[in-house]
Amino acid sequence: MIFPDAWMGTILNLRPQTKGIEGSGAGHKKNNSLAFDQDYGNKGRLMDFSLSMEQKILRESVRSFTEKEIRPVARQLDQTESFSYDLTKAMGELGLFGIFVSEEYGGQELDYLSYIIAAEELARVDASQAATVAAANSLGIGPIYYFGNEEQKRKYLPKLCTGEMLWAFGLTEPDAGSDAGACRTHAVLDGAAWIINGSKIFITNASTKISGGTTVMASTGKRDDGRKELSCFLVESGTPGYTAQPMHDKMMWRASNTSMLYFDDCRVPKENLLGQRGKGFHQMLATLDTGRLSIGAMGLGGAQGCYEMALKYAKEREQFGRPISTFQANAFKLADMAMELECARLLLYRACWLKDQNRSFTKEAAMAKLYCSEVMRRVANHAVQLHGGYGLMREYDVERFYRDQRLLEIGEGTSEILRIVIARLTGAF
Repeated sequence: MIFPDAWMGTILNLRPQTKGIEGSGAGHKKNNSLAFDQDYGNKGRLMDFSLSMEQKILRESVRSFTEKEIRPVARQLDQTESFSYDLTKAMGELGLFGIFVSEEYGGQELDYLSYIIAAEELARVDASQAATVAAANSLGIGPIYYFGNEEQKRKYLPKLCTGEMLWAFGLTEPDAGSDAGACRTHAVLDGAAWIINGSKIFITNASTKISGGTTVMASTGKRDDGRKELSCFLVESGTPGYTAQPMHDKMMWRASNTSMLYFDDCRVPKENLLGQRGKGFHQMLATLDTGRLSIGAMGLGGAQGCYEMALKYAKEREQFGRPISTFQANAFKLADMAMELECARLLLYRACWLKDQNRSFTKEAAMAKLYCSEVMRRVANHAVQLHGGYGLMREYDVERFYRDQRLLEIGEGTSEILRIVIARLTGAF
């Protein structure tokens, strides 16, 4: 695969000069390009909605890559349900893995908004490749970077940040979806090792040839209040008793890897415990907060792609002697799509800005994920309608986008659960 000089290596040179401190102790970057201010008593402070020059270059670089390398093969990969090792390697060379990780562990040391912009641009062309990168960063790299000890970070992060190796996050189970605390996977300490038994389902990036392992949440006992004590473990691929099996015949994200995981007396060393024993639920919630930003980015990017396809088609397609975009019914659809895209982008970027400023962003992440995923549903629906019968044919990419959207309202918290989260955080109950 030949990479154009216009973008090759650009992201690797976008590291900011200033560094901050992440709450977990990991390196964290500040970016003030989106200077929203919640302090209403601080009058006269500038509210700047522009992106930094580095973020603009990042967007242009990823867009160039997606148009030249992903778009030509996306439809075929979807039809054959094929995970692309070539594209994963190329995305790694472009610097799309470990964007927010500090340089000392092999990352790009950019802010979180930069990562979200990259995910947005990938989803604008293909949800499957966006899912590979989003899961690798938010669910694979993130927990190790934020909660791992120094030895774990240095062992795993360098390869994960190049895309040479992928890592998964094993949370969902056949009988524990929205109620993650009801997980049946359990771990028992036996001398110098933990013995894990149980299963996980719908796990991204767990069963490829380059999957290095998965972070598994398991019950390790009972808390004082009688609830399950939950802890997370790093389980490497090839560990005896651990099996990762690909899942096929999906409706959406057909070129991404989805797996069933099985643990049958799987022994992992004591030192593979991630963080402290009993902190697994906290780690899971923090991981979901950041993961919701990436799912929001996929909704925003996918909606942008649908809108662009719909606008182009409506301006070219003629009925009754004029472009169908000029009919008010269709023009209003396009206007609504453009409006909702702007709203979604502002909501998502503000949530990312809050994270980059080390402020609480749990509520905003839930809002952004919920809104962006539902915006893509509405935009994809309008886009198919504007395409008419052609929108139902695989020859037109809008058909794939319509299918790919559906998971966004389920993964990383269903729309129903997110409304409960938002209601609680706004004081409804």
